[in-house]
Amino acid sequence: MFTGIVEDLGEVESIEHLEDAARIHIRSAKVTQDAQIGDSIAVNGVCLTVTSFLGSPPDGGPLTPRGFIADVMGETLRRSSLKEIAPGAKVNLERSVRVTDRLGGHLVQGHVDGTGTILARTPSAHWDVVRVWIPPGLTRYVAEKGSVTVDGISLTVSAVGPDWFEVSLIPETLKRTTLGTRSPGEAVNLEVDVIAKYVEKLLGEAR
Repeated sequence: MFTGIVEDLGEVESIEHLEDAARIHIRSAKVTQDAQIGDSIAVNGVCLTVTSFLGSPPDGGPLTPRGFIADVMGETLRRSSLKEIAPGAKVNLERSVRVTDRLGGHLVQGHVDGTGTILARTPSAHWDVVRVWIPPGLTRYVAEKGSVTVDGISLTVSAVGPDWFEVSLIPETLKRTTLGTRSPGEAVNLEVDVIAKYVEKLLGEAR
């Protein structure tokens, strides 16, 4: 479980393309500070499991992790924008939340529901407004002033259309996440509020 509050901008060091899978190497000393093999780290909103670490021994000393390696199965590649990622790309990273942590965003599972496309971004003096196309099957879960996760970032929906929604990005979000540089036409991972999906299921079963 995550909160959608990005901890670090990592960088893809390399990718191993396997049969119906991939192995991704990501540089980030911050999220590996206290990580263990088997821990979960969200990469652009996709929950991945740490399988090993990237490290560089300083002056012959003990191995100091400078990043991690994670396997991405075919189903995840098909459902997310990770299939398009390339070495050198920046990625949003967040370690799984602890029970004692503050819930600064909202409850995020790291289970991507689909990919959207940035349609437009409108800069202003103090924030950017970004419009995102959303696949038809997900539109019913997005509501104005509700929560949505875009590339692992917990955001508040500021406007909704028939096949799009808008979010307003403050300078801190622009500086600390990939959405600061994303352009129209680029794909983003979307995770809708899981509470909305459970409510829909329960109401459907109650009929």
